[in-house]
Amino acid sequence: MPKLYCQNNEKTKSATAVLERLIGNRANEFELIILENKDQNSSDSFEILTTNNKVIIKGTSNTAICYAAYNFLRDIGAVLVSWEGNRINLPKKWPKFSKKETTPFKYREYLNACTFGYTTPWWDWKRWEQEIDWMALHGINLPTAMEGQEAVWQELWKEYGLTDAQLQEHFAGPAFLPWQRMGNINSLEGPLPQEWINKKEEVQQKILQRMRALGMHPVVPAFSGYVPKAFAEKHPESKISELKSWSGGGFESTYLLDSKDPMFKELGKRFIALYTKMYGASEFYLADSFNEITPPVSEEHKYEELADYGNAIFETINEASSGAAWVMQGWLFGDNKEFWTKEATKAFLSKVPNDRLIIQDYANDRYKVWEHQEAFYGKQWTYGYVHNYGGSNPVYGDFNFYKNELTSLLKNPNKGNVVGYGVMPEGLNNNSAVYEFIYDLPWNQGKESVNDWMIKYLNARYGKTSASVLQAWQLVIESVYSTKYWETRWWNDRAGAFLLFKRPTITIKDFKGNPGDKEKLKQALDILKKEAKNYDKKNLYYYDIADFSRHYYSLNIDEFLMECVKAYQAKDITKGDQLFASIEKQAVAIDNLMAAQPLNSLNNWLKTASDYGTTPDVSKLYIKNAKTLITLWGGEGHLNDYASRSWKGMYKGFYWPRWKMFLQALKQSAINNTPFDEEKERETIKQWETKWCESAAMN
Repeated sequence: MPKLYCQNNEKTKSATAVLERLIGNRANEFELIILENKDQNSSDSFEILTTNNKVIIKGTSNTAICYAAYNFLRDIGAVLVSWEGNRINLPKKWPKFSKKETTPFKYREYLNACTFGYTTPWWDWKRWEQEIDWMALHGINLPTAMEGQEAVWQELWKEYGLTDAQLQEHFAGPAFLPWQRMGNINSLEGPLPQEWINKKEEVQQKILQRMRALGMHPVVPAFSGYVPKAFAEKHPESKISELKSWSGGGFESTYLLDSKDPMFKELGKRFIALYTKMYGASEFYLADSFNEITPPVSEEHKYEELADYGNAIFETINEASSGAAWVMQGWLFGDNKEFWTKEATKAFLSKVPNDRLIIQDYANDRYKVWEHQEAFYGKQWTYGYVHNYGGSNPVYGDFNFYKNELTSLLKNPNKGNVVGYGVMPEGLNNNSAVYEFIYDLPWNQGKESVNDWMIKYLNARYGKTSASVLQAWQLVIESVYSTKYWETRWWNDRAGAFLLFKRPTITIKDFKGNPGDKEKLKQALDILKKEAKNYDKKNLYYYDIADFSRHYYSLNIDEFLMECVKAYQAKDITKGDQLFASIEKQAVAIDNLMAAQPLNSLNNWLKTASDYGTTPDVSKLYIKNAKTLITLWGGEGHLNDYASRSWKGMYKGFYWPRWKMFLQALKQSAINNTPFDEEKERETIKQWETKWCESAAMN
């Protein structure tokens, strides 16, 4: 057992501050003790004991202590922390309580590189402080920290002779920077205002300072080989590959410097030097050279060239920051299985020391990469899920799947050197129950049943529960929280969480239906509405009713849309009109219902974007970025509506107007007995979408 190291002093100051922000002066009743962990490679543990109205918490790190404190407060039904709001109702005296837990996972990871486009572009320090507290209370200690890097890139490229004008041509708009950073795009929806670069530099300094104070290990950016077009033109002697449009979207080319070019390591080391000067030394550096991009290697020397790329990235990081580890996303291995065979992956990783690389295999709700890649050939890796794609927010998740997968993983003799666990969502602020459950798993290791966990969760979330409410939630789990991946967000090669959210097409009559059990969800809603009289209107109970209702009625609309298209095609105008009226009524009703979720609204998203600018022109740019991201983003390919949002303002102001135009045109063709020109109508709708995105209106 580790020995006592210190208590209630500088070592636990950051954990105490998290508790104070959460429960105020009652944090004084907590005695926080750091346990010295002599083995730096061992995992975290904690102990909780209440005595004489004191809560004594011993833990191996500040994040372990924060998680333990929250675990205690939630277990006794006193506190629930969520994106949609906190419920805090502390007892006058702390009940008798004791608990000990250890996690086999050294790291608990969080945040996708894409989150910094889909959710955080307009976040200030106040919002980031809230999120870092959330991370600490959920035991997260390996967060991705991508803010503020443009200030470093700007300084680097200027050192190499690029002008402000050339960098304006290079940088994408704020909402699209993740894909710029990963080498997928350039320039899109820019220019990037200098004030945004400066604000993010300032906020990143605070983010990293707070994360490090809490004992977290932020994963920061590194050079992966991508250079601006102007740099490529300035250095014709360098071996730079021009990579054609990503994802079929009609985007501009990007430029990748060959790993064997002397400039590769020179640029990479200089970037880290500048980053360190600006933000301090780091332990973990994220570098992804081939995210959704086929490596530009020759067929005859494929494996040798892949090995060179892997080696160059590692050596650059190692030489610039001795002892630091390279972190890479494992997404590419599942996304492009044809290229990333075992031989290709093994070659890419072959020259990197096993203990100096972490592969974040976070798509286990879609791909089982670690199983196909022999648990990554001795390298460190982390297991996890994306769960959320694009910030699109249908109600879904799979509690039993997560639990069973974890217990199976821990028993698997072929799991290799798995050192971490967590979720890497592309978007936040939805399905908070899923994240609550997942971040308990590395600690309870799946030993607690879903039902037992749910009882404690609901008591904390609502302040009380009942047999009826538990029955309703069991139906919720069976209906929507038994879906590990929302398959229909892709249908017929088109994105959009529901049919209503996809750009209209007559082919929807072939849609096979959304996942889950709609009837069980309706049964759950009936019970929850009946029991609602027992809860205060401000209780999160009402938030959940709104959440489940907008999901249920969105499923209804999808069914009505299919029937309406069929009716008009069959020239049954009366039936089509009846369905049309029902769809319109429900779309407006959902929009009104979503007033119960003010933070998840189009107006809030656009206002936050607008307020982030200091001049009308900058605010207008941010509004266009914000509108485009959740609608047209994806270029000419199939990605538009990828980040569709079930928000107030979107049903009435964007999704239904598109379908209304389409259905009215379809009806008119039936009345006139003329062929329906779908492509012409879709082009008209696209022009309407473009005008909507370009409008500075806050709706």
